[in-house]
Amino acid sequence: MFASERGLKNTLNNLNPRSRSIALLVAGAFFMENLDGTVITTAVPDIAQTFGVAPLALNIGVSAYLLTLGVFIPISGWVAERFGARRVFAAALAIFTLASVLCGMANSLTEFVWLRVLQGAGGAMMVPVGRLVVLNNTPKEKLIAVIATLTWPALVAPVLGPPVGGFITSYASWRWIFYLNLPLGVIALALAWWLIPDKRAAEPRPFDLPGFLLSASALLLLTWGAEVVGGQNPDWNEAGACLVIGALLLAVLGWHLKRARHPLIDLSSFAIPTFAITIVGGSLFRMAIGAVPFLLPLMFQLGFGLDAFHSGLLVIAVFAGNLMMKPATTPILRRFGFKPVILVNGLANVSALAACALLTPATPVWLTAAVLFVGGLTRSMQFSALNTIAFADVPQPRMAAANTLFSTAFQVALGLGVALGATGVRLGHWSAQQFGIADWPAIDYRLAFLLVALVSLLGLIDALRLDSNAGHGL
Repeated sequence: MFASERGLKNTLNNLNPRSRSIALLVAGAFFMENLDGTVITTAVPDIAQTFGVAPLALNIGVSAYLLTLGVFIPISGWVAERFGARRVFAAALAIFTLASVLCGMANSLTEFVWLRVLQGAGGAMMVPVGRLVVLNNTPKEKLIAVIATLTWPALVAPVLGPPVGGFITSYASWRWIFYLNLPLGVIALALAWWLIPDKRAAEPRPFDLPGFLLSASALLLLTWGAEVVGGQNPDWNEAGACLVIGALLLAVLGWHLKRARHPLIDLSSFAIPTFAITIVGGSLFRMAIGAVPFLLPLMFQLGFGLDAFHSGLLVIAVFAGNLMMKPATTPILRRFGFKPVILVNGLANVSALAACALLTPATPVWLTAAVLFVGGLTRSMQFSALNTIAFADVPQPRMAAANTLFSTAFQVALGLGVALGATGVRLGHWSAQQFGIADWPAIDYRLAFLLVALVSLLGLIDALRLDSNAGHGL
């Protein structure tokens, strides 16, 4: 299940030129999609100023992109079967690129949010369909290693995102963050149409329209309820109604999926303990981690008074920790086992998140960077452990359905993390006023990190149910 960097390189070299080119093309598309999830974070204050809104109002623009991925990922497989992987992947690239350019031209928060939704719809088709293309063009004995190469963009893009976004925002304009996708998208589109075979299913399965409508409605209501709670002047009646109705629709969706002949999402994988734990407890961990790229730039810029570029340089310490942990991940997991690593490393991650509440403008830069770096180390290990154990006991015939469910839950959790961060800031502001510490530097954001750490801690409770031999032999 694991592959070293040298092994990944050798695997690509052993593929035929067309398969190798397709794998690199899909990895490049993943890089674009992942970059746009983080490059905007350091530009949030400048975008908010352009639109004449409070920076926290931009949380919906950030989360809309990630949550749209979660809404549309479940239908990507059916769309690829119906219209062909090449057409869908190329169309997704075109939509993503066009929406990126239009995001750069937006003049209001409403325009920006809707265009981020469009961009997210393109990304939702681009990622899973791209993975499907690689699966169909790679020999079975090389699938695991090649798929592992597709995870690197998720690590490299966040490393580059904050400083690149901060540099562009500080020395040019935030709009160029989106304009830069144009040349990359055009090149990728041409390569996709040339390289990817035009194949489609002879008899695509029926589309589960009720399942899609229920899932989309439930996710949108839950998300909007979370956004209202995290807003400046929350309407608690509106938030409560959205959250209650969204939860009810989610329950109805579960009832429907268990009974539908061709369900949008196959829930049978929940019967596998290792998979279920990574969905339930793992989603709480991913929510907490999803809040970090939103909270850190705001705390550094609005609370500490740093500009976007220097804020981005500090945030890069988190993602540098992600990359530095990768070489040690396999030996550690094999030496100590998945359950001990998930629990002990999970507690270390909670501690690193809570430590962010102790940071102030007077904290030495090296110490701030060290706290963030340790957080990046623990985050990387937890991601790898959870993502690997998820499929340890999934039979091969159910792997595709499990992957769809996992991908959907993954994106939704990251998107809700932004709402969690905004809610934490709101609760932090209220708490600071109640305890008479509202004049403490960046106290709203520092208290928000305590809430984020608590959510991450709750996610570890589920891991206690793991068998001590879980993942043995991987």
